[in-house]
Amino acid sequence: QVQFVESGGGLVQPGGSLRLSCAVSGIDFSSYYMSWYRQVPGKSRNLVARISTGRATYYAESVKGRFAISRNDAKSTVVLQMNNLKPEDTAVYYCNANLPSTPPTDSWGQGTQVTVSS
Repeated sequence: QVQFVESGGGLVQPGGSLRLSCAVSGIDFSSYYMSWYRQVPGKSRNLVARISTGRATYYAESVKGRFAISRNDAKSTVVLQMNNLKPEDTAVYYCNANLPSTPPTDSWGQGTQVTVSS
């Protein structure tokens, strides 16, 4: 069974940076696209960034130029570097995996809370 363990969240001031990490087990990591999502209470979970098996990346418009996603297939980990954080980035961040042209897995980790506030 696939498992995702997210870490690295915290409280940061506007303009600050955080580095989120997700450890993945239970799948052939190198065959999957990896994504970061975020969710605020009462709203749906939204895609933030995705990286393909060939390292092609996608970013939501709201985070372009500030966030960077990367992956380490040898360690089965995916990282989200977040710079110039804004209060509207406050959310619980989750990672997930999908094969090309398929939805993300049904398994979600506990997420990691990111709070941007002065």
